[in-house]
Amino acid sequence: MTRDAAAEPEESPPPGAAAPPRRSHARANRARILAVARRELSANPEATIDEIARAAGVVRRTLYAHFPGRTALLEAIADEAAGALRGALEAAAGPADPPEQALARHTLELWRVGDRYRTLIALGHKSFGDGWFEDLTEPALRNAVEILRRGRAAGVFGDHLPVEVLASGIGGLLLALLQSVNAGRWQDTGPGAATAVLIAAGVDPARARETVTSLTSA
Repeated sequence: MTRDAAAEPEESPPPGAAAPPRRSHARANRARILAVARRELSANPEATIDEIARAAGVVRRTLYAHFPGRTALLEAIADEAAGALRGALEAAAGPADPPEQALARHTLELWRVGDRYRTLIALGHKSFGDGWFEDLTEPALRNAVEILRRGRAAGVFGDHLPVEVLASGIGGLLLALLQSVNAGRWQDTGPGAATAVLIAAGVDPARARETVTSLTSA
C-alpha cells in the first residue's frame, strides 16, 4: 500500500531490541499483537506502544521484534484492512443479483470491514497522509462503478449524476456514516447504511428498505 511521504517519523526501537523471532509461534504472536493493537487503538487512538504490549501480554522488546514502532504497527493494521476489504468484495460478488441487491450486498460487506477498522481511518489520515485511504478503497470504488453502470442500464438507478461521481459520493456517504458511529451520533450494523446508499443511488425508499430487509433477514 502506498504511504504518503509526510507520514509521521518512525519511533526508534529500544536499545537491544530482540532480533526478528524465528520460532514456530512467531506468526501467532504477531497476529495476537495485531488483534490487540486494533482493539486498543479502537478504544484509545492515542494508546502507546507500551500500553499495547502490556495488553498483548508481551514485553516491549517482543513487540519491536515484529513492529519497529507505532507507524509500522499502523501500517500492518492498514494492510490487514486491505486484505479484509478484498475478502469483502469477493463475498459480495454475485453477477446474477439484481443491481439493487448487488449494491446493497456490496454496502453490507463493506460496512462490516469499515466498522471493524473505522478508528484506523482517522489514524491513517494522520499517519499516512491523504492518499492512503484512496489507495485502500480504490477496489471498492471500481466495484461500485460497475454495479451502478449495470443498474443504470436496467433503469434501476437514477441518472442524476455521472456514475463515477455517484460512486465516489456513495463512498463519502459511507465514510460519514462510519464516522457518525465512531462519534456516538448513530448506531447501525449495516442495514441502515445499505438503505441510505440505495436511496442515494435513486432507489425509492420503500423499495430500498425492502431490498435490504430481504438480504438481512435471510
